[in-house]
Amino acid sequence: MADRRLQVFHAVAKHLSFTKAGEALHMTQPAVTFQIKQLEERFNTRLFDRGGGRISLTPAGALVLDYAERILSLSTEMDIRVAEMTGQMSGSLLVGASTTIAEFILPPILGEFNVRYPQVRARLIVGNTEVIANAIAAHTLDIGLIESEVSHPTLQCEVCGDDELQVICMPTHPLGQYSEVDARSLLAHEFIAREAGSGTREVTDDYLRACGVEPGSLKVLMELSSPEALKGFVATGLGFSIVSRASFEKERQLGTLVAIPLRPRLKRAISLIYPRERFRSRVVLTFVEFARGKLREISL
Repeated sequence: MADRRLQVFHAVAKHLSFTKAGEALHMTQPAVTFQIKQLEERFNTRLFDRGGGRISLTPAGALVLDYAERILSLSTEMDIRVAEMTGQMSGSLLVGASTTIAEFILPPILGEFNVRYPQVRARLIVGNTEVIANAIAAHTLDIGLIESEVSHPTLQCEVCGDDELQVICMPTHPLGQYSEVDARSLLAHEFIAREAGSGTREVTDDYLRACGVEPGSLKVLMELSSPEALKGFVATGLGFSIVSRASFEKERQLGTLVAIPLRPRLKRAISLIYPRERFRSRVVLTFVEFARGKLREISL
């Protein structure tokens, strides 16, 4: 029920960026600018100083931010408290997740949660770790699932499981004969990589460097942003790739591709992130507990 202009202002003030606020709110930058302009006209004063490609709060903006945080918090709490008086688990649940988690790990978790609590309306937003963390800090998402840990003063980060990355290739590929493979053995073969900037690419590059292999020395045949497209190209026999074990279940069952663990094993954390603040809705608390248990089951 809170004024949309206050929600937009709060996001811009927290990020000190119209672009990042738009990403967190899933709005275009012109739409964000329009909402801020309306609020400034409402108060007949500037709320932000703009110059040199940066923005900062004016004294009036700092005052509005203080009230906006209290108003938005009370508005959210009011909506939740009234809904909980019905005795039913109902309301919205805004979940953010990275690509691999959103495509391969989260669907069965959200599906089972929906069966148990059909009155809860879940919405899933896909983005990288920074986008998801910023959106939760700006209160535009309730909870996030990411493939790393984050350190943020207003966020609680809880490691609830792990995800192993493995080499995949055709059964007839030279690597397909091994039960394990070390990083240096990969240098002789064509590599189909995730795009630079993806979480999978970053953790893979870090792992290779830790093993004494410079990522740039691999024979990178192509870079792809889609896990499904990546597996499709590997299935043509063009080369090998490194993917999440969770993304490989269909191919494992069909036998179209094989997965070979790395030596030493390559694992990354799966974390739940949510606001550190004291008040949380019963929907969010229930989903946190539910997702925590499911992630631990997956990691066993």
